[in-house]
Amino acid sequence: MKKVEIRGVVLLAAVMVWGCAPEQDSVSQSGDLASRVEASLNSLNAKTSFYAKHLPSGREIAIRADEPMNALSVIKIPIMVLAYRDADAGTLELDERYQIQPEDMRRGSGLLQSFTQGIEPTYRDIITQMIITSDNTATDVVIERLGLERVNTMLAELGFEQTRLRATTGELFRAVLELADPGNASLSDREVFESGFPSDSEAAVRSFGFEGDSAQWLGRITAREISHILEAIEEGELASPESSDEMISILRRQFYSSRLPQQLRGRASIAHKTGDWPPHAGNDVGILYYEGGPTVVAVFTNQNQGDFFELEAALGRIAVDLVNSWR
Repeated sequence: MKKVEIRGVVLLAAVMVWGCAPEQDSVSQSGDLASRVEASLNSLNAKTSFYAKHLPSGREIAIRADEPMNALSVIKIPIMVLAYRDADAGTLELDERYQIQPEDMRRGSGLLQSFTQGIEPTYRDIITQMIITSDNTATDVVIERLGLERVNTMLAELGFEQTRLRATTGELFRAVLELADPGNASLSDREVFESGFPSDSEAAVRSFGFEGDSAQWLGRITAREISHILEAIEEGELASPESSDEMISILRRQFYSSRLPQQLRGRASIAHKTGDWPPHAGNDVGILYYEGGPTVVAVFTNQNQGDFFELEAALGRIAVDLVNSWR
């Protein structure tokens, strides 16, 4: 097996754990807690996947944790990792400014699309917005700067076999429009932005099918692999200590708190990233910090046909249960 060099340390053992971990389809050391988590997930009318690990003790729960899922915006975490590794290598200057162009604008989540054209944020600002507001304009600017295939090359070299970035958000939204009208395949990025999203009577049915079609995903991921990426960020194994701390700081500033953090109410803080295609999918992955922690956790809910508010509440209850149980 290929050895991976990270900051001069050979992490063959880590690669074996991350890239070749055996399937653990239900309970792994955690008894009743695992049963409660599994019952909560199984109560949802959705395709679900889960992994959690209590870092001090190594206790873990894995429920369909190696099943590939629609990453949605959770795939933006590996993009951030590559950006900070490039910054450490001196090939990306985080304080360099980039002028946002009309053709950079993307619909969906994020604030950059609402500003007057021509603003010049730094790459640090752009990466931060990619995570904390899940900004799609920022995401495609960063992908263009780094190179989409370089993200996947990094993931492969680190031993992650399933997690891959498949497209830009601009390509994703063009594909949505193309389903409504095949003639939309030739639209420019700016024309895609100006078109918005389809709102015809069949749009919701197409949207559900689109979310479930793995050929159309923004990214492919597993709950186990993204949890190991988060653990490696927390342990400073993917970038310099300064870059690792900055990535955690960005994840701590996540704007969206309706899932894992929903019911924590002072029990814990969280550094996390959501992924959204409501009401069909709502993912959340992160690191829970509390006395007796931390715990990494990843929950994916795809192809939801139930109440989306209950889906989010279920994720919130799972986070509370983890914090109360793992100390």
